[in-house]
Amino acid sequence: MKILFITDNFPPEVNAPATRTYEHCMEWKKHEDVEITILTCVPNFPHGKVYDGYTNNLYQEEEIDGIRVIRVWSYMTSNKGFTKRVLDYLSFAFMAFFVGLFTKHDVVVATSPQFFTTWAAWGISKIRRTPWIFELRDIWPASIKTVGAMEQGFIINFLTKIELGLYRDAAKVIAVTDAFKTELTERGIDGQKIDVVTNGSNLELFTPREKDRALLQTLHLEEKFIVGYIGTHGLAHKLDFIVESIATITDSDIHFLFIGDGAEKECIVQLAQALSLENITFLDPISKEEVPRYLSIVDVSLAPLKKSETFKSVIPSKIFEASAMQKPTLLGVEGQAEKILKKYGAGICFEPENEMDFLEKVALLKNDTLLYQTCIKGCNELAHHFDRKLLATKMLRSIMEVVK
Repeated sequence: MKILFITDNFPPEVNAPATRTYEHCMEWKKHEDVEITILTCVPNFPHGKVYDGYTNNLYQEEEIDGIRVIRVWSYMTSNKGFTKRVLDYLSFAFMAFFVGLFTKHDVVVATSPQFFTTWAAWGISKIRRTPWIFELRDIWPASIKTVGAMEQGFIINFLTKIELGLYRDAAKVIAVTDAFKTELTERGIDGQKIDVVTNGSNLELFTPREKDRALLQTLHLEEKFIVGYIGTHGLAHKLDFIVESIATITDSDIHFLFIGDGAEKECIVQLAQALSLENITFLDPISKEEVPRYLSIVDVSLAPLKKSETFKSVIPSKIFEASAMQKPTLLGVEGQAEKILKKYGAGICFEPENEMDFLEKVALLKNDTLLYQTCIKGCNELAHHFDRKLLATKMLRSIMEVVK
């Protein structure tokens, strides 16, 4: 079986879509009868700048850990500014469609949230008469309305009609949450064609370990209770709320560590400077291989999102990585993610954008030793239930059902 997988992000990029696809492919390629071709763009996320060692050519091939990767030209821009990002996504979709037509495959899979990748898969499917699968990582275009990038109107309504048409046309939809499946069935999509394959934990990369003392000394954070956020600093994550809230913390033992980049990074740093905060440290993005080292020094992993009905169906992948390293999560997300965290007791939740609740939960995790130890036990159970290898196998079975 030849799988053509279209994704806007792939290693050496380190965001959640890139990691999920890479780790799935590493499992799939263990099967002798499975061949995988990744169709992606030149790595440039989140700054819109080509990574060292690459050029933004029309077409180039490479092999990454035994995976065939085709990279095509795209218009590049930083991960901010709505119009330019749409041009970025559309240019990649056009190039992926053209190159995909001439790439041998039995099935084509396209992953969101870069919605236009699914347009490319749909077009390839129609011309080549091969089935295509919609991997649904985000309900788009609803999410762009939620973060304020666009208001409800003709364009949103038009894109929503296309969205529904794509769900109906796909041979299968593979959603990353049960809530996504529920929403789609409520909107008239056949539930029989929707499989759920959640995000999960890479139990080989993320394992419990002692705190990296050298790193703590380098960052001058010895003896601190560290609340860490590692990931994209985007509009959806509402990190400005976090920064404003921690300005009122008087406990000098509590320190916040933000690692990553994104559309809101500069604004968040400036806000912290304006508030003269001394209990927060900002670091540049790190590679996926470095994440466990930095997670080791964290006492609590922070996972916030903007308060919204749309995000009640989202499960931040940070939960799984932190749990695999037995780091409790402080979750600022309602809905599906909240249910999972409470089910396993792998952390505690605060109401999104509720400052008092947030500050109370930070203090609770720091001062309640029994609660903290209980959360660590819950982390271990959650991580093993959401083992990435098992989930990759589940997704491969779903793909095979389409090809048979």
